[in-house]
Amino acid sequence: MEIKGSCVCGAVQFTIVGRPSAMGTCHCSRCRKLGTSTIVFIKRDQFRLLRGENEIRTLAPTERYAYTRSFCGQCGTSLGEPLSPEGSFPINAQCLDDDPGVRNEMHEFLDDSPPWAASVHFEKVK
Repeated sequence: MEIKGSCVCGAVQFTIVGRPSAMGTCHCSRCRKLGTSTIVFIKRDQFRLLRGENEIRTLAPTERYAYTRSFCGQCGTSLGEPLSPEGSFPINAQCLDDDPGVRNEMHEFLDDSPPWAASVHFEKVK
């Protein structure tokens, strides 16, 4: 299984070899505003950056957050963490062109959801 992905303009392109380990949605204001709410978790050896490493820009985390977020310097598409040195890291599920073969299993920071989200049903997953 190979999953293709990219930013909106195509300057950053990648593939994920094999199925991600999980998919989840973060409802904190940072993830929502960056456009990285739904992510897939992959292992370092699954990820192949095909194009655009020099186009990737980063936003360092503030005290409350753990992850540096990356985005395309040309179109602004949020990418997740493709430059992470960690063995496992998140990639923005919205960047995937193919079905990752996993479905959303978790929601975190539900208490940080905006008031308008109250009309959206989030099923709690074990």
